[in-house]
Amino acid sequence: MTDVRTPAAENPAVDRTRNSETAHKGWSKFDTTWMLGLYGTAIGAGTLFLPINAGVGGFWPLLILALLAFPMTFFAHRGLTRFVLSGRSGDITEVVEEHFGIGAGKLITLLYFFAIFPILLVYSVALTNTLSSFLEHQLHIAPPPRAVLSLALILGLMAIVRCGQSVIVKAMSVLVYPFVAALLLLGISLIPNWNGAFFASAQEPMEMSVFLKTLWLAIPVMVFSFNHSPIISAFAVEQKQRYGDQAERKSSGILAMAHGMMVVTVMFFCFSCVLALSPADLAAAKAQNISILSYLANHFQTPVIAYAAPLIALVAITKSFLGHYIGASEGFQGMIVKSLRSRGRVMSASWLNRATALFMILSCWAVATFNPSILGMIETLGGPVIACLLFLMPMYAIRRVPALGQYSGQVSNVFVVLIGLIALSAIIYSVLP
Repeated sequence: MTDVRTPAAENPAVDRTRNSETAHKGWSKFDTTWMLGLYGTAIGAGTLFLPINAGVGGFWPLLILALLAFPMTFFAHRGLTRFVLSGRSGDITEVVEEHFGIGAGKLITLLYFFAIFPILLVYSVALTNTLSSFLEHQLHIAPPPRAVLSLALILGLMAIVRCGQSVIVKAMSVLVYPFVAALLLLGISLIPNWNGAFFASAQEPMEMSVFLKTLWLAIPVMVFSFNHSPIISAFAVEQKQRYGDQAERKSSGILAMAHGMMVVTVMFFCFSCVLALSPADLAAAKAQNISILSYLANHFQTPVIAYAAPLIALVAITKSFLGHYIGASEGFQGMIVKSLRSRGRVMSASWLNRATALFMILSCWAVATFNPSILGMIETLGGPVIACLLFLMPMYAIRRVPALGQYSGQVSNVFVVLIGLIALSAIIYSVLP
């Protein structure tokens, strides 16, 4: 894989004139590719659980969450993008060190890696389980041994990774099309089954304390359903390389388009599923801990959805794996670079990429093969770190770093901090015994 930090680090002198001219040409294929790449990282298999997790609380909490979805995801990711753009060069691990010092740089890089890497492991397991189940139950083919199947899947994904970051983003953008089409078609196909059961829940009285607690605990669900922080650093670095001084304006526009697409497609799918079921159905689906597609297939006795569900899940997991790989490899390489730098040593980019690829293959293969039960806990514990990195650190930097001073005093900053604190407290509350 191409080292995501190498271009910015080795070529800080950007052709400002050429970049400014390019930026003023309007929307480009480059922008579309990144918009779809951001969408692909954010919208994954978790979307198939969102209608259950967000809808089980009732009509009013879901409506408020839908209204908050765009601002709380756009402003947070824009803040993180601005933070990376504020550095002289390099990815997020280098920018943190530049602004907060070597010690803080090492700590944040470590946290960044351990917030994203476990999610990569979870996707490795989920991909293996989904394909194995599809072969056995839908195609009636005996799946190969788990070690062989997981290795083949990991090596296939790594073949894409080895082609470089631009190929990863393009692959993700291509995978977005069938995923979006499937979401929209499924949402439309459920329209004849819409009923008034969910709307009726809006008429039922709900105590304010219950309403606020439901909303409080549901906010992290929405935050992480649209989270694509693992790819933001690479996104910002490429914007700076291509657009120079116009990078912030262009990246904000791409983010706005990506988040608009996320909210419209996912919330339509979410509302369509919720309106086709009753609150009791949603509670039953949550109790069974299955995706909304699996529940719909069983509920309406539709074989098409039973076949479509695993295929959609495979596409969703694959593109999310690729997007999270960029962030995980960035963190892993950052840890190695900083460790060697403190000893006065340097590793070449080629060897760094090889070491990263080998570590990722072996770790993902091992975890996907053994399928440990602690994965869910590890993923949950990474939630607070992601909330801090995505919501709180960029807002702290805006207050403390002169290069970001131009963004201070905005109302959106207060909103991001508030959502970050709510999400952080809800996550911690949820994992407490």
